[in-house]
Amino acid sequence: MEKDNIAGENESVNNFVYDIIREDVSKGGRFYGKTVHTRFPPEPNGYLHIGHAKAICVDFGAAKRFKGICNLRMDDTNPSKEDEEYVKAIKEDVKWLGFDWDDRFYYASEYFDEMYGYAVGLIKKGLAYVCDLTPQQMKENRGDLTHPAVSPRRDRSIEESLDLFERMKNGEFEDGSLTLRAKIDLSSGNFNMRDPVIYRISNSAHHRTGTKWHIYPMYDFAHPIEDALEGITHSLCTLEFEDHRPLYEWVINNIECENKPRQIEFARLGINYTVMSKRKLKRLVDEKIVSGWDDPRMPTISGLRRRGYTPSSIRTFCEKIGVSKVISTVDYGFLEHCIREELNLTAKRAMVVLDPIKLIVTNYPEGKTEELEVENNPNDVSAGTRRVVFSREIYIESSDFEESPRKGYFRFYPGNEVRLKSAYIVRCTGCKKDENGKVTEVYAEYDPLTRGGNTHDGRKVKGTVQWVDVKSAQDVEIRLYDRLFVDSDPEHSDKDFIDCINPNSIKVLKNCKAESGLKDAKGRYQFMRIGYFCVDKPDENNTSVVFNRIVSLKDSFIKK
Repeated sequence: MEKDNIAGENESVNNFVYDIIREDVSKGGRFYGKTVHTRFPPEPNGYLHIGHAKAICVDFGAAKRFKGICNLRMDDTNPSKEDEEYVKAIKEDVKWLGFDWDDRFYYASEYFDEMYGYAVGLIKKGLAYVCDLTPQQMKENRGDLTHPAVSPRRDRSIEESLDLFERMKNGEFEDGSLTLRAKIDLSSGNFNMRDPVIYRISNSAHHRTGTKWHIYPMYDFAHPIEDALEGITHSLCTLEFEDHRPLYEWVINNIECENKPRQIEFARLGINYTVMSKRKLKRLVDEKIVSGWDDPRMPTISGLRRRGYTPSSIRTFCEKIGVSKVISTVDYGFLEHCIREELNLTAKRAMVVLDPIKLIVTNYPEGKTEELEVENNPNDVSAGTRRVVFSREIYIESSDFEESPRKGYFRFYPGNEVRLKSAYIVRCTGCKKDENGKVTEVYAEYDPLTRGGNTHDGRKVKGTVQWVDVKSAQDVEIRLYDRLFVDSDPEHSDKDFIDCINPNSIKVLKNCKAESGLKDAKGRYQFMRIGYFCVDKPDENNTSVVFNRIVSLKDSFIKK
């Protein structure tokens, strides 16, 4: 598990959530004298994505800022879509991001007995009733802004509702045939308060409780109860729950529970060129458009981790975009900027050739080899140096040679001098072609007085290229990843979001040539003139060292 210092608790950073909490815990505030207690409550029905990363930073970050505590809770109230695979992945992602919940890990399903008891209590108070309207009938009878909702069973007796609710629990009815509804206000301007459903029938087995239950609480009923039972002070939610807050408070105020949490909403994270609907992400996985939830093109935390993003870069991104009530979309390039800025300072450098062509230094002694010293990171002296082998035959990028150069081209062409990174200055003397006119070898002569790539007579050399020694080269596979969608807003496109897929989101290059030291590579590297890369797992039956491109050296994505 990757570990580093937690970013994001910069005491100079403030936002409206912190302001509210600060007021609440101050003298005279509603939580004065209490420990700030937050929670991160994901539903285990998919893998976490970058939007959840923001919520994690807000929930755990607020607790850390006010020296409080934060729970991790699985909101597992929908058995038909939940799985232990997702629970395991969620826990791994939260820890990888740098946050811990100690022994405060919970499931909503732990409270099913209490929730059932509270529901029975509401029925006995005349505040809930069993309804036999189908979902379609309920939709047809919900009314509009000038007409109240209609609920024919609203006056059902308490005794009959108690009997039906118990029979619902015992599995006597089919899915969707009955619901338990809160009796609030059929004419409310907030449709969430028009006698919302708080329990529905589901005869699906639950991943933890098996077939014990045949009814499950709706999120709007379960969530405030979970918060109250856990002693949460501040329930931090995304903005779509703002209209649900009156229902949250109604539940809290009508059950017998000492704790009264406060719900605060903030704008969720939106990023262009991606989708962050779990349903749509699952479709990408199920239809094998991507290789899995951890495909490096996915906006999931596991995908970003495999791509090569660091926990600190994601936390920095979340901190810099801030927390507000204003809904906005962040440019994907800013996420790339955060990892690029970090890796420029921390990543080791290496030389790799993606499309190799042989360069023969004709005046270099045959059979001779030498080791040259190259810095690992010019921005970090403590990173030290490494030794690379140089000999008469090396690989360069095929694009680094043009027999008839275009204007502004400073690399290999007959008569031009080029600096081989940390090696020598060489002058191109020509090339060899095959019968089809394709260049197969490039020739050059070196200046032995320029070892290390430095001139001795003050002459100017504009081009510097990476290279790899032929005999000691390591074959590697390079996976060039780009954004998964070409449409900046695929979730709201006028066509199916699948039709917005970028056909060039992955390009696999085999038999690339790398320094011999990359045979045992670990972690992240900057490949000179190419981008930032990290080691990935090879495919089945593939023994090559595999590198994923994390991000290019600069934004090169062409918006379409």
